[in-house]
Amino acid sequence: MGSLTLISGGAGFVGSNAAADMARRGERVRILDNLSRRGTERNLEWLRRNWGDRIEFVKGDVRDAGAARRAVEGAGLILHLAGQVAVTTSVEDPRPDFEVNALGTFNVLEAARLSGARPAFIVSSTNKVYGGMEDLEVVEEETRCRFAGGIAAVSEERPLDFHSPYGCSKGAADQYVRDYARIYGLPTVVFRMSCIYGPRQFGNEDQGWVAHFLISGAKGRPVTVYGNGKQVRDILYVDDLIRAFRAAAERIRSVQGRVYNIGGGERNTLSLMELIEIMRREFGYAVKPSYAKWRPGDQPIYVSDIRRAREDLGWEPAVGRDEGIRLLRDWIESQKPNL
Repeated sequence: MGSLTLISGGAGFVGSNAAADMARRGERVRILDNLSRRGTERNLEWLRRNWGDRIEFVKGDVRDAGAARRAVEGAGLILHLAGQVAVTTSVEDPRPDFEVNALGTFNVLEAARLSGARPAFIVSSTNKVYGGMEDLEVVEEETRCRFAGGIAAVSEERPLDFHSPYGCSKGAADQYVRDYARIYGLPTVVFRMSCIYGPRQFGNEDQGWVAHFLISGAKGRPVTVYGNGKQVRDILYVDDLIRAFRAAAERIRSVQGRVYNIGGGERNTLSLMELIEIMRREFGYAVKPSYAKWRPGDQPIYVSDIRRAREDLGWEPAVGRDEGIRLLRDWIESQKPNL
């Protein structure tokens, strides 16, 4: 890795965990963040309190090309994590979604190219680039959905089919990052991520559903299930995602230009109904959800095929689903008065 890592969105959930991991290792981290998301100021204060001069903070917005140019200067690695993260928000107000996700990514990517330093560039994309996958038959079981026809997971060979403004903006960013490796030789990697969860995630019902449900349960707040609650995702503990970032950065010359589905894989799948049952049975949370109609772009099931990441990066999840949920619950309980 380079001597300096830039993390756009570095005060967010994933970004603050990645920054902490690097600072623990003695590496220097520059954070570019506009602090617009709830919890980012607390995450930044935590980073500064624990790692002081290893953390450089630049308050700025990826929509500002000049801010992106200044932030990229001197970086050997860029983790581009800044983004508008909710499908529902994108549907309600698509312009800022486009400006943050598509234009913002372009600004940071161009800044990397124009720097002349060819920094490694890893972007957090999303499984939403595959759309609703309506051609795949889905079977409803008692507590979850599954793919029919012997399909277990979705590979990177799946055709792209952007649904919702969020899917379009993230998809555009995904393809720009991939193409900059082809056209300009910039060492880029795209991570199409499934559901990431863990400490320092202040989830809400639009994004970060595992944390949102657990925080609501711990605080005795009501929760709403959109759809029937049988929708399934493969969940990945944030520490495992950071290991994947590091693996890609260390192998950047051999993996540049490639795309990876990054998630918990087949062994770490979870439905909303199953999470609610874990909360009741294991944690004693009295959860009584209300139900609302499905939201646009919500896939009944998505499971990442992570074989390419295993083969190319030597990576696979180390934290199992139940262990990770317990770790997140423990962090939530420790922070309960402040949530």
